[in-house]
Amino acid sequence: MSHMMKAVEITQPGGPNVLALTERPVPQPGPGEVLIKIAYAGVNRPDALQRAGKYAPPSNASDLPGLEGAGTIAAVGAGVSDWAEGDQVCALLPGGGYAEYALTPAAHCLPVPDGMGLKEAACLPETFFTVWSNVFQRGALNAGELFLLHGGSSGIGTTAIQLAKIYGARVFATAGSDEKCQACLDLGAERAINYRAEDFVDVVRAEGGANLILDMVGGDYIPRNIKSLADDGRLVQIAFLQGPKVELNFAQMMTRRLTITGSTLRPQSDLAKSRIANSLREHVWPLLNAGRIGPVMDSEFPFSDAAGAHARMETSAHVGKIVLNVSG
Repeated sequence: MSHMMKAVEITQPGGPNVLALTERPVPQPGPGEVLIKIAYAGVNRPDALQRAGKYAPPSNASDLPGLEGAGTIAAVGAGVSDWAEGDQVCALLPGGGYAEYALTPAAHCLPVPDGMGLKEAACLPETFFTVWSNVFQRGALNAGELFLLHGGSSGIGTTAIQLAKIYGARVFATAGSDEKCQACLDLGAERAINYRAEDFVDVVRAEGGANLILDMVGGDYIPRNIKSLADDGRLVQIAFLQGPKVELNFAQMMTRRLTITGSTLRPQSDLAKSRIANSLREHVWPLLNAGRIGPVMDSEFPFSDAAGAHARMETSAHVGKIVLNVSG
């Protein structure tokens, strides 16, 4: 194995064109860590926020973008017994996925599901960790409940629709075109709402309100989400594409017993992420192994065109996941 590797770095805060190929030393795994030879890296909105200078990596993480990937374990650190060199894995990464090699805690790795290639497996960690922890653990979605999901055609959205449907929820999703709405219906949504043509508040209130809403839009969606909730409903916020600051009347939360919560994944402790990984292995990986759910793929970009991948994502024209072919 060479001591140097190719990587994509952020040369300065800015648009997609600030991403550039470079060479870096291959990192070495510390205690409890594994070194993964990355075949494919998933592309996610936090990568674009980091590139734009709006989402600094944790102090102990790589400055390279990339929060998920799949490949082959190249080396293991002291104390690692669950994985060995040569094992194929997909993994949640603290950063550094846009590189030929990346480090992560061994406990954040999961096996590549049966019958699935590394390209598809690279699309699993960031979205499945996020959806499982926010919809099912934090949001406590139950069978029979009405679940409203914004951004239904995104990587998060296509994952959440499948999981919520298979666990027996009524899934309503918003999207920005008839084509994207059809993609949501094809994945199992009961109702897809083109937000350019319909008001999701009216649609959901006509059904008695949503028991759970997963939102990544923020801005003026926040008070509209509150209006859309049924009594005892829960709103889980995971991003703010339209901003985090709004004015709310908190009295309605008291009188209607509403819960507003949210989370981000990257700043959570290694232990918290390990617990999510263990829960996924128990509850979700059997569904992936059986082919009952799977990632929705939008496009693949060569490693040298990370800028193109980011540009594609920021058009919001994609349906499902975008990946970088690191080893191709």
